[in-house]
Amino acid sequence: MQPAPKRLPSLLAIAVGNSRTRFGLFQGKDLNDPRSMDNTDVGLLANAAKEACKASKGVILAIASVNDPIADALEAKLTKMVGEHVYRFGRDLDIPIVNTLDDDSTVGQDRLLCALGASVRAEQACVVVDAGTAITVDFIDGEGVFQGGVIAPGLRMMLRSLHQHTAALPNLELVPPAKDRGPFGKHTSEAMTLGVLNAARGLVRETVERFAEAYEAYPQIIATGGDAPLLFEDSDLVENIVPDLQLVGIAEACALSLHDDTAPDLRSLRKPADRDEHD
Repeated sequence: MQPAPKRLPSLLAIAVGNSRTRFGLFQGKDLNDPRSMDNTDVGLLANAAKEACKASKGVILAIASVNDPIADALEAKLTKMVGEHVYRFGRDLDIPIVNTLDDDSTVGQDRLLCALGASVRAEQACVVVDAGTAITVDFIDGEGVFQGGVIAPGLRMMLRSLHQHTAALPNLELVPPAKDRGPFGKHTSEAMTLGVLNAARGLVRETVERFAEAYEAYPQIIATGGDAPLLFEDSDLVENIVPDLQLVGIAEACALSLHDDTAPDLRSLRKPADRDEHD
């Protein structure tokens, strides 16, 4: 492992996903101007990440990834541009969360980091719903232990599957129907879109009910991911939407892993998630 730096004055947290990468600069407890970009142009992504930390000296760069080809290319470009070691979870950094999985070598870093970030914020049993390319619903108990969860297709994956596995259903972009249209799909495209939205919401509600029954208490529910606002903005089930939850998890993991005694006050992020805190 790369030796940890003596100081951690600021941190550029980078979360490489299946289709998009989200990053932001932590200075102490503050997350500045987080951004989300498509993975199609790694050079553009690297330039944007470099610009994000341009104003700060001694920035530590840390990448978490569920898409290693993109993360490898991004790391190579950033190392060349910035001239500093880029920390990678799984290689240089561990994710300090206890789990009860049969085999934790296969669990995505995104799930564990979101769980860590949610546990730190909620300080109680919680469910993390990550609505992105796939939808994951994970349970973290009151002791901060990751118990596991479920993985299901994301909204666009469901729409694409309907098109690919039928003769007549169209290939759609995800455009939510206007709220005043009501619950009845009046044409095929609207019916498909309502179907995948209801499928995702139903998945989450049923899974949370099962988690609560097994735990014998109702947990706090935190949603993240690009489709979280679309799915849960008006939900009576989800208490908080935190777009940058994985970045919070990266910051917490770095604070615990990179010389905790000299790390910035990243643990001051220990507060209830506030829906108004992020766009």
